[in-house]
Amino acid sequence: MTKTELVASIREYFSELEDPRVERTRRHPLDSIIIISILAIICGADGFVGIEQFAQARAAWLCKLLDLSDGIPSHDTFGRVFAALDPKQLTASFQRWTEMLVTTLRGEIIAIDGKTLRRSFRNASNLVFTHMVSAWATKNRLVLGQVSTTEKSNEIEAIPRLLELLDLRGAMVTIDAMGCQREIARKIVDAGGDYLLAVKDNQPTLHADVAQHFATAPAGELDFAETHDRGHGRQETRRCWVSRNLSMLTTAAAWAGLTTLVCVESVRILPGKKPTSEFRYFICSRAKMNAKAALAAARAHWGIENELHWVLDVAYREDDSRIRVDNAAENFSVLRQLTANLLKRATSIKVGIKNKRLRAGWDDAFLLAVLAGTG
Repeated sequence: MTKTELVASIREYFSELEDPRVERTRRHPLDSIIIISILAIICGADGFVGIEQFAQARAAWLCKLLDLSDGIPSHDTFGRVFAALDPKQLTASFQRWTEMLVTTLRGEIIAIDGKTLRRSFRNASNLVFTHMVSAWATKNRLVLGQVSTTEKSNEIEAIPRLLELLDLRGAMVTIDAMGCQREIARKIVDAGGDYLLAVKDNQPTLHADVAQHFATAPAGELDFAETHDRGHGRQETRRCWVSRNLSMLTTAAAWAGLTTLVCVESVRILPGKKPTSEFRYFICSRAKMNAKAALAAARAHWGIENELHWVLDVAYREDDSRIRVDNAAENFSVLRQLTANLLKRATSIKVGIKNKRLRAGWDDAFLLAVLAGTG
């Protein structure tokens, strides 16, 4: 694929994006603004000034790919456009691109979790932050979609909206205790997926029933698995028990598709300290879930923290970003996650995302390979 063909294919992903500017102010084509921003963020830009500086430095190269007849847009232009763009439309464009990268979601574990953009508040006297709830495909190692909410406590309202954007057929959805809601379980099952939902005190009756069951159930009734890990001086043993006996659950019928109960114990030993133990409980709709698979799914859920949220904080410095006007924080978050998807696909060099961004800034061939999803 030539550079011109590559840019033309990218334009297609954003073809349904409505330009929010009045016509007399459209000096720079919207698709040029979007593509420059994606290229700049891949290469290390973390804000609108950085995007403008990238474009100024690479003007001759960009002119061969894009319509820049009115010159390079200013950082104020980039900021105004992203503040006004409809985040739902930009997210839809992001998902169309992601669908090209995904192999299959059948058998996939989709972890759903939220992250607050810590400097996204409008003013210090009214600390209302943008909170993004994302769906992470643990095997494909890609963000599948995201929605925003103004507070972490509103994840319960955001998760059903996110689920509606996803193809869940044959997939397992994992969510922490905040997402352990009957409506969410019903929505997952109705969409053809399965769920593994953490159970804590926000569902007090369910939590008490499940904990009591595993405390009293005969060992022969439970499937069991165990793993051991060592690293950085730490030892960790994880034990998992699975039961399909729901007779003690007073609310079992209220949970769509519920077939399986899961208990996971984590025992950690740190040098010079006493061992610590933690029990976690889950409900699951997959009838044939055994202890080994349940333990793997529960552990895979934390990939969204380690491979997405950590990357956004360390490689993209997301928590330091002061982008906050109107829709700008949410839209810039979409572009970060889009470029993170592309960079994770770039396996021709064995370095982290931060160094891949540096390499893309120095190497045009690598930058275009990342953009094509073949890096």
